[in-house]
Amino acid sequence: MTLQQPQEIEVWYVLPAIRRELVTQLKKQGHKQKEIAKLLQITEPAVSQYVKDKRAKGIKFDSSIEKMVIKAAARIAEHESCIIKEMQQICKKIRKEGLLCKIHRKKDKNIGQGCKACCN
Repeated sequence: MTLQQPQEIEVWYVLPAIRRELVTQLKKQGHKQKEIAKLLQITEPAVSQYVKDKRAKGIKFDSSIEKMVIKAAARIAEHESCIIKEMQQICKKIRKEGLLCKIHRKKDKNIGQGCKACCN
């Protein structure tokens, strides 16, 4: 299957990978799966799959994104921010740093090195 739209890459790969990282951080902070599900507005089985690395595996973020996720998880847990706002900010940084383009090229071999569709 050819993935041509950057938005598809975000929905199918980036958003689940961000959720996986948020679940991981919230788990490290000592939150239970039920609470994590409520905070992230996802199901408990989804949290379980993220914990067991059955969802969103294969996408790894650099240290700047990881730091952003750690801070976002803390704000979400403290009810200082909402999941939607945090996800949007993380996605914006991923696009700005060109990581979306890297993921797009990895998933779609027809995308040339000169393509900047994901970053503009």
